[in-house]
Amino acid sequence: MKTGVLLVNLGTPDSPNPGDVKRYLTEFLTDGRVIDLPPVRRNLLVRGVIVPRRYKESAKLYQSIWEEEGSPLLIYGKRVAHLLQERLGSSYQVELAMRYQKPSIEEGLQALKGARRLIIFPLFPQYASATTGSVHQRVFEQISRWEVIPEVRAISSYYDHPSFIEAHIARGKEYDLEAYDHILFSYHGLPERQIKKADQRGTCLVQKDCCKKNPRCYAAQCYGTTEKITQGLKIPKEKWSLAFQSRLGKSPWIRPYSDSVLEMLAKENKKRVLVFSPAFVSDCLETLEEIGCQYKELFIQKGGESLDLVQGLNDHPKWIEAIERIIKN
Repeated sequence: MKTGVLLVNLGTPDSPNPGDVKRYLTEFLTDGRVIDLPPVRRNLLVRGVIVPRRYKESAKLYQSIWEEEGSPLLIYGKRVAHLLQERLGSSYQVELAMRYQKPSIEEGLQALKGARRLIIFPLFPQYASATTGSVHQRVFEQISRWEVIPEVRAISSYYDHPSFIEAHIARGKEYDLEAYDHILFSYHGLPERQIKKADQRGTCLVQKDCCKKNPRCYAAQCYGTTEKITQGLKIPKEKWSLAFQSRLGKSPWIRPYSDSVLEMLAKENKKRVLVFSPAFVSDCLETLEEIGCQYKELFIQKGGESLDLVQGLNDHPKWIEAIERIIKN
């Protein structure tokens, strides 16, 4: 009997066609952990306002990054699963799943049914209810229906695991860091209300340096990842910043915002900027299009000269090694 490993990423449309993008966005945004509003209000907002307004434009963005083999997120996901299977050997069985769309969590778990134990590995280094929490909830909903429930290990975060940090350091060393005026670490954002809901101490966004007092906080884990990477690459504190991207809606999200920081850097005469995106283990729409195209264009419009994006971990050997070590630990 093998140990089953389920790698789970967020998801991707089946194709960049508007219909498939609409179906993906609807499933994604109606998840109560993603938009944490009462069900009726959430569905009216998503199905009646957000998706109708966004899906055609989102389809164009997906078309701009789509490859012959499909979505980069899915392409790299399959490669990682294959390479990890080779490293772990025959005593393990590795399956890839997506929280939304295909391959589904249900399909991945079905393929692992009968394993002596399961390891659930969300491909989100920093814990958030909207990502890792949603994956865990969905997995346990499915497993709870099984007649025989095996031993289950659900990994919550690995934002500061030495091997994960080493993989980012290896990526960073592929660039001449001295050639850049500033280095930005851009993470996916969250609404402030979700940060507060996850806080059991009453310190988040209230007390000064609150992130240092709540290591379970998503923002605190983002800072933790950044500090480890910058220490490993010997980037001085005055040369790097941390910010959050991809906000949606009018409610306040955690700050600072990546686009605002880039505007400020341009005004400060920082001409060359390098961007890391350690919340995303694979290149995807948020890295390739949002950072690599939109933010690059914004930075240059505001007076910058160049903005380069550090390639995601994707199928880098150090990343495969890191997953193996985290699993075996």
